[in-house]
Amino acid sequence: MKLIRASIAVLWALACVFPGDAALAQGVTKTTILIGQSSPFSGSNKELGDDIREGLQAYFKQVNASGGIRGRSIELIALDDGNDAKRSGENARILIEQRGVLALIGYASATLSLPAFPFVEKNKVAFVGPFTGAEPMRTFRRNVYNIRASYGDELEKIVDFYTTTGMKKFSIIHYDDAIGKENLAAVETALTKRGLKPVSIGTLKRNQTDLGAAVSDVVKASPDVVIATTLYKTTGDFIKAAKKAGSGAQFASTSFVGASALAGELGDQGAGVVVAQVVPPYSRASVPIVKEYQAAIEKSLGKKDFSFTSLESYIGAKVLVEAIRRAGANPTREGLLKALDSVQNFNVGGYVINFSNTNHNGSKFVELTAISKAGRFAY
Repeated sequence: MKLIRASIAVLWALACVFPGDAALAQGVTKTTILIGQSSPFSGSNKELGDDIREGLQAYFKQVNASGGIRGRSIELIALDDGNDAKRSGENARILIEQRGVLALIGYASATLSLPAFPFVEKNKVAFVGPFTGAEPMRTFRRNVYNIRASYGDELEKIVDFYTTTGMKKFSIIHYDDAIGKENLAAVETALTKRGLKPVSIGTLKRNQTDLGAAVSDVVKASPDVVIATTLYKTTGDFIKAAKKAGSGAQFASTSFVGASALAGELGDQGAGVVVAQVVPPYSRASVPIVKEYQAAIEKSLGKKDFSFTSLESYIGAKVLVEAIRRAGANPTREGLLKALDSVQNFNVGGYVINFSNTNHNGSKFVELTAISKAGRFAY
C-alpha cells in the first residue's frame, strides 16, 4: 500500500512539472505557439524596442487572422529590459525556463543578446533576428540566426561612399564596450584599406548623457565625416551638440541607430544625415515585401507608422514562421533549429534569406539613405 502511495506521489509530482500536453515545455500547445522577446520598452531607447515589437506583431497578427500555423495562434510574450544587459539575461531565463517559449526573436542589440545565450544554448532554443550586425554575433553559433548584414558590411559601404567623393578626414563615435570597440575596429579596417586613419575618436558609455568632452574632442579635429555607431538618443544628442559647436561635418550612422527614431530625435537638424539600411526603404512599395509590410502595419496599428526597424522585424517574423511551418505538425525546439537550416534562398518578397547548417548569416544587403528636410528618407 505504501509503495502504491509513493508511486502516486511520484506521478503527481511529474504531472506538476509536465502539465497537460507534453509539448507545453517547447512552447507549443494544441492552440498556441509561444514566442519570446526582450527589448527596451522603457527608458531612452524605448522607441527602438516598440518598433521591433510592432513589426513582429504585425506579421503574427496577419498569420493568426489567416488561421495561424496548423490552427495554432502565435502569442508574443514581450518583456522590458530597459536597455540593461542584466535584465535581458534574466528575461531570457524567464521566457525560456518559466514561460516555456518555442523561440526568441527581436532582441535590440548584441549587448542585450549575449546575456541570453547561456539559457538559449542550454535549452536548445532558436534565437532569431537580433537587431544587430556586431561581429561577435556573426561568428557561427548553433542557435543564432541573423537576418541582416553585419556592421562591417555597413561601415565599409559608408566609408566607400564618402572616400569616392574625395573626403579623407573621418571621426568615429562608439560605445566603450566590446561591441562598440568592434565597430571602431571595423571603421579603422575600412579606412586602412584606403590608406587612412581616424582624425579623432569619441568614446562614450551607454546611457551617457553628458557628451561635452567627446563632442569637443571630435569637433576639434575638423573631420569631413563623423561616423556614429551608437543608438538614436546618443547619436541625436551628439549631432545637435556638434552642430552647435560649429562643426560642418557630414554625419553618418549604422542601421543600429534606429533610423526613424533618429529622424524624430533630430527634427529639422536631421537633413542630410546618412543612415545605412539593411532592408529596402519602407516607402518603396514596388518591392513586394514592403507593400505587404505597409498593409500589415496599417492594419495592426490603425495608421501608416512605417520604419526601417519594424520592417526588419516583420521580415524576421516571416522567416521564423516559415521555419515553424517546416518543423512539422508538432514543432519542437530542436526541430525548429533544423527547419531554420533548411531556409535556403528563401525569397520573402524581393529580399532573400539564405541559411544552412554552416551559415546563419542570412543577408548582406546594405543600402545608404539620407534624412530629408521633411524628416523622411531619400535613397
